[in-house]
Amino acid sequence: MSHRALNGVCHAWLQPGGWGLSNAGLITGRGESLLVDTLMDVRLTRDMLAGLAPVTADKPITRLVNTHGNPDHWFGNQLLADAEIITAEAAAREMRAIGPGDLLAMCAGGAFAHEVFGRFAIDEVVPTYPNRTFDGRLDLDVGGVAVRLIDVGPAHTAADVVVHVPEARTVFAGDIVFAGTTPVVWAGPVGNWLKACRLLLDLDVDTVVPGHGPVCGPPAVRAMEQYLEFVLDEAGRRFAAGMPFADAARDIDLGPFAGLGEPERLAVNVHAVYRELDPTLPPLPGPQAFARMGEELS
Repeated sequence: MSHRALNGVCHAWLQPGGWGLSNAGLITGRGESLLVDTLMDVRLTRDMLAGLAPVTADKPITRLVNTHGNPDHWFGNQLLADAEIITAEAAAREMRAIGPGDLLAMCAGGAFAHEVFGRFAIDEVVPTYPNRTFDGRLDLDVGGVAVRLIDVGPAHTAADVVVHVPEARTVFAGDIVFAGTTPVVWAGPVGNWLKACRLLLDLDVDTVVPGHGPVCGPPAVRAMEQYLEFVLDEAGRRFAAGMPFADAARDIDLGPFAGLGEPERLAVNVHAVYRELDPTLPPLPGPQAFARMGEELS
């Protein structure tokens, strides 16, 4: 884990990537700061807050934005229970629907889920929910720094908030951008995620802090577009041919995307495309999704 000062008012807290190892961000103004996301558990979040302490000593964190409802972006919220905690309305609903108990049960019942999440101290998490929600867009003033929250979901999840800091030409993209690793489409539709990528490009920023992976720029957003377009096309052709989604995921040659980390996520992504094309197809519950991905690696 490492702290990276970006451009004056923006900072990134970076982790190596992979399942459960997400990034976070910090925006500083006069006398206060806003944190973008907490981490997968209390221990990781405590280490992050300690690492950011030299910056926040005279600019305490008064607000926290959770970009979406996946646990690696909010399970550390209890350490900031006194802050104003903000997220999109649909993300708040998702947080209340799937909590630490659900993740512990999934780890207990599935080998792959345990492999990727068993290392985290999920049993120490006390769910601490946002106390302010919004729909669409929300403009904030962080000690004189203008910050705009934009809900671009549903895409990765039911709601996905990106945090734009115009004066710094920076956007904290949450899991709308995965840099150097495979994205996962928990909600979709994929077409809406593509629209979200185009919105990010239209913001005309220099710096993108992804939800996972190294700090990047617009080329990483375009790479996300290319992967999503590839999956949409490849899965769509197999759907039209009547191929079951599990077979389709195995049949797709990742080609230029074969070097991305966590390639097993393709199974979930193909299912998302199939659901987009056939709305009667039921969702893939978490335990089944992780079981399918585990099978892809076996």
